[in-house]
Amino acid sequence: MSSYQKELEKYRDIDEDEILRTLSPEELEQLDCELQEMDPENMLLPAGLRQRDQTKKSPTGPLDRDALLQYLEQQALEVKERDDLVPFTGEKKGKPYIQPKREIPAEEQITLEPELEEALAHATDAEMCDIAAILGMYTLMSNKQYYDAICSGDICNTEGISSVVQPDKYKPVPDEPPNPTNIEEILKSVRSNDKNLEEVNLNNIQDIPIAMLTELCAAMKTNTHVRSFSLVATKSGDPIANAVADMLRENRSVQSLNIESNFISSTGLMAVLKAVRENATLTELRVDNQRQWPGDAVEMEMATVLEQCPSIVRFGYHFTQQGPRARAAQAMTRNNELRRQQKKR
Repeated sequence: MSSYQKELEKYRDIDEDEILRTLSPEELEQLDCELQEMDPENMLLPAGLRQRDQTKKSPTGPLDRDALLQYLEQQALEVKERDDLVPFTGEKKGKPYIQPKREIPAEEQITLEPELEEALAHATDAEMCDIAAILGMYTLMSNKQYYDAICSGDICNTEGISSVVQPDKYKPVPDEPPNPTNIEEILKSVRSNDKNLEEVNLNNIQDIPIAMLTELCAAMKTNTHVRSFSLVATKSGDPIANAVADMLRENRSVQSLNIESNFISSTGLMAVLKAVRENATLTELRVDNQRQWPGDAVEMEMATVLEQCPSIVRFGYHFTQQGPRARAAQAMTRNNELRRQQKKR
């Protein structure tokens, strides 16, 4: 034992409470001030906790933010600006830079025959475009012109070299037509367990009330005919995710569930994944493209669910971490192999 440790041994059996009881009020106040002195180098502490309060002055009153800003603005207007040490006179010094002309060396100069020089001098843009296509100089024209010239025996696209900076014109692709699904009729059919209703597709309907979606999920608990349930881009959040999770715990007919492109957070996704463990009918699950990244814990839970649920053979999610991605890929390969062996039997 070192000498320093021996020196500390005498303080091992000291009764701190007894010492505090014998201190006077002045000594207790001084001890309190000493304990208030924190680490002044710790930037994580507020400024008021880095050192003890050494001010005995009482506050003059509560903070008036508007009055303080007005005072600072008035002070800024009254303070005289400092004069420049070197005043600006607008005088320009020096000479403007002129890039020197580069002389082409004699070995780099290209001399053509007089007939070619005359032909090129009077060639139009369309003819120059054709020459570039013949020589394979596709960088002087658009890709469409070049491949048209290569694929066809005749050079028929003579738009000119000016088309290099112009994009190719393509036919505009029309937007997808709106989803014609009537939500009220779908809800009635689900509640009545209509045998002709095997797919519920509410994709891209963004004005569905939360209460109606919740009722639809509640009605799906007892439905035995719907095989596909899709809520893509419906602005669904965690309340809808919790309703879907409750549905999965009781429904035994849905085989495909798609809740992509919504506002579901990590809490809602975790609830859905926990419910998938209790469902042995689901074969396809798609949860990608939510408003925010769910996090590492949710990705690890996804990989675990795929490993523990051999019925899932299609899973839609883009993993960002290498570990869960590898586990999920291995689990999906195993699940598909099990499904293939079951079909062979």
